[in-house]
Amino acid sequence: MDIESINLYLIQSPLKTPFTTHLGTVAEREAIILETRDREGRCGFGEADPFSSPWYTEETITTCWHILCDFLIPLVLRKGIPTPDQLDTLWSVVRGNHMAKSGLSQSIWDLYARQKDVYLGKLFGADNKKVASGAVIAASHIDQALDQIERFSASGYQRYKIKISRSMDVKVLQAIRDRYPDLPLMADANASYTLADLDHLRQLDDFNLLMLEQPLACNDLTEHALLQRKIHTPICLDESIGSLNDAKAAIKLGSCRIVNIKMARVGGWSPAVHIHNLCLRAGIPVWCGGMIEFGISKAHNIALAALRGFTLPGDLFSSSRYWSEDIVEPEITVRNGYIRVPDGPGIGFEVNRKRLAELKQRSKSFHRSDFH
Repeated sequence: MDIESINLYLIQSPLKTPFTTHLGTVAEREAIILETRDREGRCGFGEADPFSSPWYTEETITTCWHILCDFLIPLVLRKGIPTPDQLDTLWSVVRGNHMAKSGLSQSIWDLYARQKDVYLGKLFGADNKKVASGAVIAASHIDQALDQIERFSASGYQRYKIKISRSMDVKVLQAIRDRYPDLPLMADANASYTLADLDHLRQLDDFNLLMLEQPLACNDLTEHALLQRKIHTPICLDESIGSLNDAKAAIKLGSCRIVNIKMARVGGWSPAVHIHNLCLRAGIPVWCGGMIEFGISKAHNIALAALRGFTLPGDLFSSSRYWSEDIVEPEITVRNGYIRVPDGPGIGFEVNRKRLAELKQRSKSFHRSDFH
């Protein structure tokens, strides 16, 4: 691939509206932007999206920066790769750290697609011209949740994901169903229940949910299988699916009927596509999860969601959902519940370098000559 240099940019921006779950509130978002450049000056971009503290996964912005700078980037520039599908083998000496791997993977795959002058999704067989978009409702009280739904309904989102917890689930879902009886609705528990809550969870069957996402522990498969046999609502696994092997085990155990694929959570393009292909063969619907990300990561997610196994609306909202100004051009928009899949080379969007510079907190550059 003739990679010449890799640049890192730590960026930070306040959210237009704080994102609230039972795990905490996100008011500002950090991310690491990666720029991979070849000898001809072509650039590919990726985005690493761990949170500032380890509430979602073990990774944080600080640990991700460390792993990228001290391990992953030196491996790429020292050893080189003919094609990006060699990355998993190259990085096998670094366990875990999936968000760091995902961000660098994204930038290298974007560059590779630009070198081939082809839209990135097409390298993996994507042929959809648009992807269905779903809204995420994260509110601290019922009125706020209802207000968010009303505001987002103008864009025609295809489904609404409600963040719930043990103390605020039945009441908020009942209020939403009273006002919107036919709204395509799912609930995301972020691992806030245990099997001791079985009788309580059975009440959620009354709300005609598309799915209940990650009700039990973030690293569990067996208890989810027990729960799925006891409730009618399809269980969707998120945090429990960190690898292809996790997905294989979940399918064999019957732990879920739906899988949420987050590229950031599973380690990049190749693992995400392998899980998609597995679920497609097994008849398990998948959808594309989000990480309150900036436009670069979302552009990669749009390309991923264009694969044919993604039959359910993903967390693919417009740039204006969280940002006063995004870092990609043109900004991502939702129209009548869909996002158009671009057809330009790479991710199909360009980086707004002026906005990137405005949000930059620090940066670091690596050159191939430093490792030879």
